[in-house]
Amino acid sequence: MTELLNELANQWPIMIALVATGVFAGLLAGLFGVGGGIVIVPVLYFLLQGFGVSAESAMMIATATSLATIVPTSISSIRSHYAKGNVDLDIVKYWTGFILAMAIVGSLFAHYVQGQALTVMFATIAIMVSLNMLFRAGAPALKSELPGRFGQGIMASTVGGLSVMIGIGGGTIGVPLLSAFNVRAHVAVGTAAVFGLIIALPGVLTLLAVAQTPADAPLGTFGLVNIPAFIFIIPLTILCAPIGVKLGSKLEPKQLKRAFAVVLMLTGIRMFMQAMGS
Repeated sequence: MTELLNELANQWPIMIALVATGVFAGLLAGLFGVGGGIVIVPVLYFLLQGFGVSAESAMMIATATSLATIVPTSISSIRSHYAKGNVDLDIVKYWTGFILAMAIVGSLFAHYVQGQALTVMFATIAIMVSLNMLFRAGAPALKSELPGRFGQGIMASTVGGLSVMIGIGGGTIGVPLLSAFNVRAHVAVGTAAVFGLIIALPGVLTLLAVAQTPADAPLGTFGLVNIPAFIFIIPLTILCAPIGVKLGSKLEPKQLKRAFAVVLMLTGIRMFMQAMGS
């Protein structure tokens, strides 16, 4: 571990990129509710390949490491949102069981599929999220209220299963879903922050229990979690998530969302092309 940290200390571009990722991921977690994983996964995916890690191993390590960072980040975000009354406890109580079960199932599934498939899945969801940000920003809700218990169970299972497989928090998929059913924007973000913890904690524990470290993984990787990346990123995500919450309550983020959506779409397209061998 000491050897790797010393090596990283001499890699200023890498270290700066990890620090910037932590700041950006934390702000996004609090500001937009999209989940820091939507930033952390692609950054780690490309950085790890710079260390000579294969694209397949890089995606699996990026996914697991992202889930590990989401645990403390989501706790920080939840505390801030709960203090502002932005967490719908009724939704949390009913959705928790479905999300928890699918987070475990999704982690096991992700462990046994190829990293290329996970890359394609992440790229596809990133592009869909960016399109939603670009063309549905400020759009009216599709329905006036959430569906019945069966429909909510399907929604919760989708959020848990898909999110854990590609290393993202509950906000990336959960916020658009809740908003589409007329849940107030700030409440959707705060409630989805809780989803992130329910997804990430069992997800990363499952991967630590069942996954073996890839042969080409960089030093400091335990199971599929890269500890140095976690150490560099997590303090800043914890510090910046509450700042994002405060900014979200004061700013009109539509233009910022659109700019982020363009970057996210380009990232998704680049990852998709690499997975397809282009």
